[in-house]
Amino acid sequence: MTGYPKYRVFLRQLNTTVAAGTQPFLYPLSEAQPVAIGREPSCEIVLDSGLYGGVSRRHATVAYQPQIQAGSNLGRWQVCDLNSANGTYLNGQRLQGCRFLQAGDRIALGVNGPEFIFENKRVTPVPAANVGNAGINQTEAVTLSQLFPILSTGRELRSKAYLVPATVTVTFVVLLFASIGNSPAFNLLLAAYLGGVAYYFVYQLCGKHKPWWWLLGCCFLTIAILLSPILTGFVVVFREILPGRLPGEHESLSFGLRLVRMFFGAGLMEELLKALPVLGAVLIGYWLRSPWRERLGVWEPLDGILLGTASAVGFTLLETLGQYVPEIIQNVTLQAGKDLGELAGLQLLIPRILGSVAGHMAYSGYLGYFIGLSVLKPKQRWLILTVGYLTAAGLHTLWNTTGSISVLLLACVGMVSYAFLAAAILKARALSPTRLQNFATRLSGK
Repeated sequence: MTGYPKYRVFLRQLNTTVAAGTQPFLYPLSEAQPVAIGREPSCEIVLDSGLYGGVSRRHATVAYQPQIQAGSNLGRWQVCDLNSANGTYLNGQRLQGCRFLQAGDRIALGVNGPEFIFENKRVTPVPAANVGNAGINQTEAVTLSQLFPILSTGRELRSKAYLVPATVTVTFVVLLFASIGNSPAFNLLLAAYLGGVAYYFVYQLCGKHKPWWWLLGCCFLTIAILLSPILTGFVVVFREILPGRLPGEHESLSFGLRLVRMFFGAGLMEELLKALPVLGAVLIGYWLRSPWRERLGVWEPLDGILLGTASAVGFTLLETLGQYVPEIIQNVTLQAGKDLGELAGLQLLIPRILGSVAGHMAYSGYLGYFIGLSVLKPKQRWLILTVGYLTAAGLHTLWNTTGSISVLLLACVGMVSYAFLAAAILKARALSPTRLQNFATRLSGK
């Protein structure tokens, strides 16, 4: 564009939470590429889902439109709404399609959403004497916030750079170093961290905020149930009265008989145990008043999945640390010594906890989906609960039964179980009455 005035074009985001003395967010615009604004990571301007839940994934675009009129090759900038759920507003008026922009125009994403000012400033050309060999303007000063980015962007770390998960990780690393030589403490810390990582993965996929202390309470409530006389009552009903007696270590059973016993003694019994905290949250939700009933109760499938998988973490931790790891440590210690026994226990702990995403968390999360769906559609409650309970118990049964047949078959069952959970999460996100406020992470980067 030689021979024409030069302009610096950008969007300046208005943010009432910016600390005094810091610069507002500036997004430079390029004539070569449209700039998309939204919550989707592929957008050029990505807005935090936690702060701007009313913004669509791809909400609006700002693009340069070249024009050739009256011997001029100057173009104009325009903003376009991308069929957003809450609309795009230009100077207070809802935008229909696209409109050209003037310097100072105010763009708002939704009625009370984030706002941007379109700025198009003329730039004075820099004399060649002020330009170094590398083509850099030598007169531009470096600001304090550029030298120390933490001063201007530190407030974003919690949401943008996952400061909290990183802090938790560093904390656990320090504690793990401190517990070296104390095998029970080391295993407990490692299991807790791996269980938290597995749950955080599911939580991000669900994309709905739920109080962390409530989810943690659900996890510990399941542990308390397993340590209480309630477990004894379940064992009597499902494994003594019903045909769910688990096969002994050296007991030879046909596949059909083993399947039946596992269905009653593991599938039906354990899935109902893990569902007790979720069912309790349903009742609590009816007793509380808004907004606590929505925060703590179960009002949609996403609530059921989040609480169901949290319950499964508690079940997995107690089962792994209280049963499987001690058993293998004892057996290997008797044969090969204490050191090899502790190593074998550690080797078992890691895949069991991480595998819970395709195991206990998958079954419980899937059943939690149906519990939430039954609240959303109360007229079909019993049909929904029956289908969910039997399906979750069936997946659990297949896992326990195929484990004695083939490792490859066991892996296939695990993948199928995770597929069921992922499908339930996707459907729950689509059904969610609060989907505009959710922050759901995509299952694929495509």
